[in-house]
Amino acid sequence: MMTLRAAEVIAEADVVAYHSARHGRSIARSIAAEHLRADHIEEALVYPVTTETTDHPGGYRGAMEDFYTEAAARLAVHLDAGRTVAVLAEGDPMFYGSYMHMHKRLADRYPTEVIPGVTSVSAAAARLGTPLAEGEEVLTILPGTLPEEELTARLAATDAAVVMKLGRTFPAVRRAFEASGRLPEARYVERATMAGERLGDLADTDAASVPYFAVAVLPSRIDARPERAPGDGEVAVVGTGPAGPLWLTPETRGALAAADDLVGYTTYLDRVPVRPGQVRHGSDNKVESERAEFALDLARRGRRVAVVSGGDPGVFAMATAVLEVASQEEYADVPVRVLPGVTAANAAAARAGAPLGHDYATVSLSDRLKPWEVIARRLSAAASADLVLALYNPGSRSRTWQVGKARDLLLEHRSPDTPVVLGRDVGGPAESVRTVRLGDLDPDEVDMRTLLIVGSSQTRWGRRGDGTQIVWTPRRYPEG
Repeated sequence: MMTLRAAEVIAEADVVAYHSARHGRSIARSIAAEHLRADHIEEALVYPVTTETTDHPGGYRGAMEDFYTEAAARLAVHLDAGRTVAVLAEGDPMFYGSYMHMHKRLADRYPTEVIPGVTSVSAAAARLGTPLAEGEEVLTILPGTLPEEELTARLAATDAAVVMKLGRTFPAVRRAFEASGRLPEARYVERATMAGERLGDLADTDAASVPYFAVAVLPSRIDARPERAPGDGEVAVVGTGPAGPLWLTPETRGALAAADDLVGYTTYLDRVPVRPGQVRHGSDNKVESERAEFALDLARRGRRVAVVSGGDPGVFAMATAVLEVASQEEYADVPVRVLPGVTAANAAAARAGAPLGHDYATVSLSDRLKPWEVIARRLSAAASADLVLALYNPGSRSRTWQVGKARDLLLEHRSPDTPVVLGRDVGGPAESVRTVRLGDLDPDEVDMRTLLIVGSSQTRWGRRGDGTQIVWTPRRYPEG
């Protein structure tokens, strides 16, 4: 697995250096052993500490920093004497390798050539004989030393992954695979292409047998979607946030990537990347119950279904529609998960500042599913309680009068100077966020893509030194 250029450089070198633990065995040296000559000067750069504790005043990091400085100084002696030094590195020198620390200390003072090598990632994929990443799939490389929750989130969100640096981290890594729902797909590769190579399923690997030089692999999902039996299906209702990929949570990304079928309003489905092997079922935005029933029928046949919703699926969205149908006896055994998303109210509030910094109420102005009289009573009650209001679905081509009615109701309880945030297409290409006085709110400037946040008596607004307009509601409410 050594490149021809690597063999040439070793042959031309006067000095061959390599890192090792205190036992003195170097994997890099063993790989290059047949290319070493008797007259090569060998520099063994022995780590003072690996996994054990240290009494160095700077701890592990301090001990290693001193070691790398001292090792670089040893190599500099040879370079100053006019000798050519070849530093051996298993895998690729610039990929989680110890050579990087030499490079940062020497490359600005001496002519340097870095010879790329075959990484353990590429070697593991080759030995498994399966594609690592195809097409537009995202490959994520993770060190097993990351916190377990961070590993879980990243494994859930990516298409393909390799987790390195196992050994003592393996139990936590395995738990992260399990918690992210990716354990059945995961493979294990130990010492790829070397003596003692071992391949297998990660789920079946004995933690006590795992060395540091092993990797966990999530290969490409393309062409790897298993046939599912009835009873294996599920419905995940996912929120995509108010716009595109920046608003997705890792959990949502994972559910979307793992799904066999995507079901949803076509506008929301268009936000989700197309993946080979997935089936997309788009529909109009007024058939929520039919969409929910269709998704549950697919899941009952063994399909993993993601019902795609904008914002948060539990806020005026698809989660209720799915659960209403799922409560019927015929769907009682179909697993349903609801995965949260960023709400339109939270997105608009963040763009404006912090208008939801105190108690607030959320009301939909749409009278398609409830009478306007109910909406009016709730607006009056919330306004009289001096709550900030987040108003969803304020208007559309067929509903043009509700905003004006709502404004007039609120003016019975609020000053005309009350700030109102108009957040339109937040996160999208036509995003617009501005603040007006309640008394100046023009219904003609509000459409279905706009969310309104009406302040309380305590909500403040103003401009910062750079001209940015901000709106906030104090956390404390005055007594009396």
